[in-house]
Amino acid sequence: MQNVNYIKHLKGVFIQFSKDNRLNPTHISLYMALFQLWNINRFEEVFFINREEVMRFSKIGSKSTYHKCIKELSHWKYIIYYPSHNPYKGSKIKMFKFETSTGQALVHNNTNIETSSGQALVSINKHIQTNRNNKNINKLDQPKNEKIVIDFFKKEKWPIIEAQKFFNHYQGIGWKVGGKTKIVNWQATAKNWMIKAEEIKNKETQKSVSQNQDNLKTSKNKNYNEPL
Repeated sequence: MQNVNYIKHLKGVFIQFSKDNRLNPTHISLYMALFQLWNINRFEEVFFINREEVMRFSKIGSKSTYHKCIKELSHWKYIIYYPSHNPYKGSKIKMFKFETSTGQALVHNNTNIETSSGQALVSINKHIQTNRNNKNINKLDQPKNEKIVIDFFKKEKWPIIEAQKFFNHYQGIGWKVGGKTKIVNWQATAKNWMIKAEEIKNKETQKSVSQNQDNLKTSKNKNYNEPL
């Protein structure tokens, strides 16, 4: 976990925004959504994201717009974006620190910084960074116990029974998607589980309503002497 001053960081990054004519409101909205998730993850150096969640936070309705903006934020050194290209694995994000009065990004630990016109140019030691990323992956490949899963589902306002179903299902198949692909981020997989459970619930509700409506239909020639 990094030591990040919430107020100084936002002040610094907004100063940088004001100097950068390449940005549009969608870039800024997306950045703020990522910052909120960074805060939720307690300012971890690298954290996982779920595309649907980020799009919902940033109010971006188009997938193509989302991918364009997040790649541009990464190219312009506001973040580093590690796409997963796998629907069952969350992509990873590294956020840079903007806490100086000039709005320049501060990136610690094995990172060299040069600035030109207030923009950070970052060179990263890939070998060390990869090792750190692997450590983060190992921490999230599966939960330590059922209680952690229950706490996560409670946080997302889902019932305990659903957390137990999720834990028992993946515990039984060795924390692999479809019993084959090893899970990288169990929390992202849990959110996909919630989305699918919600879809199933909605379909069942619609089916029930439809059946009830059919039961209430009567023909014009109904004999009212017959019992219902």
